[in-house]
Amino acid sequence: MFVDEVKIFARAGHGGKGCIAFCREAYRPKGGPDGGNGGRGGNVILQASNDLNNLIAQFYVPRLVAENGEFGMGKGMDGHAGKDLIIKVPCGTLVWKLPTPAEPMPEEEVPVPELSQPTTKPELIPVPKRPLLRRSGSIMAEEIDLAGEPPDAPILAEDDAELVADLTVHGQEFVLCKGGRGGMGNRNFATARRQAPRFAQPGEPGEEGHYRFELRMVAEIGLIGYPNAGKSTLLTAISRARPRVAAYPFTTLTPQVGILEYADFHRLTVCDVPGLIAGAHENVGLGHAFLRHIVRCKGLVLLLDMAGTDGRDPVDDYRQLLRELELYDPALLAKPRLVVANKMDEPVAEQNLKRFKRRVTKTPVLPIAAAFDVGIPKFKEAIRELAAEAETEK
Repeated sequence: MFVDEVKIFARAGHGGKGCIAFCREAYRPKGGPDGGNGGRGGNVILQASNDLNNLIAQFYVPRLVAENGEFGMGKGMDGHAGKDLIIKVPCGTLVWKLPTPAEPMPEEEVPVPELSQPTTKPELIPVPKRPLLRRSGSIMAEEIDLAGEPPDAPILAEDDAELVADLTVHGQEFVLCKGGRGGMGNRNFATARRQAPRFAQPGEPGEEGHYRFELRMVAEIGLIGYPNAGKSTLLTAISRARPRVAAYPFTTLTPQVGILEYADFHRLTVCDVPGLIAGAHENVGLGHAFLRHIVRCKGLVLLLDMAGTDGRDPVDDYRQLLRELELYDPALLAKPRLVVANKMDEPVAEQNLKRFKRRVTKTPVLPIAAAFDVGIPKFKEAIRELAAEAETEK
């Protein structure tokens, strides 16, 4: 299962309480205060790693809670600090801080009518039933409310989310929640006038909050096209990636990353994005889930089915792809791009290519047939130049 977006709750460890203690040893019946300090709470730390490619670990463990600090002890012994909770996430993870969940409104009190005659039997007033509770995993949720309908769940306004971290480099760390400081023991408050303090500091609570992790693939070249255009076949022909290939649309449902190696040991990372359809900028067909993975790409490859296998017009496909990219993020059109005509082994592909060049002028097109490795060497050199051009512009 591929997971590229998940909501989690994170809480750092609380600081340990300071100790209230006094020294009582032989020959020192009044040795004075010796309460130790509490330990610091553990931090919740995110660490970027190239060994991961999705957020499935956080999908199954959405609560990240670090260890609390230990309490202080007598004889001046400080408590141990809580262990830091280090969570590994794939490179390209964005961390959004969500606002605090809205608390439900308090229920209105039921007015009780006054009794006009104490001798008469008072009118029975229906008492609201206590909401039933059901256990779902480790979360207790109310099943029904006074009206017999499910209560309103806490609403998280994601429009107000704040970007707090962007982890793109292997080994990069970010402290998501900082642990609370430990409280000081009573030995720290002894003075000449107050030699036996009987109080200590409590530990500070650790930071907590709701967050959303969003994964955006880190690749240099992105393959974009309509379903069944041959993107997975092309990725298989140029790299050792082996995505699923079949003769029907939407075979690829998750982004696939392949590494293209050259004879001079130069390497390029290529991302195969699942097929886009009309209205992808409005999240039709999970458009947002796919388009987010090409935002980091340095260059784009628009792959067209020049044979029109599914009855589509290559010219309309090209214009629709540009429109979807512009409506999703206008900055995508500013990236260097390469137009590639695939399935040139079909008889009708030559006629469609000539008509495409007449209607779409000043746009060079590279003809290939990925299934038979036709034009693949030229394609490899073309995307290498595309990546170099993008690096120069950057």
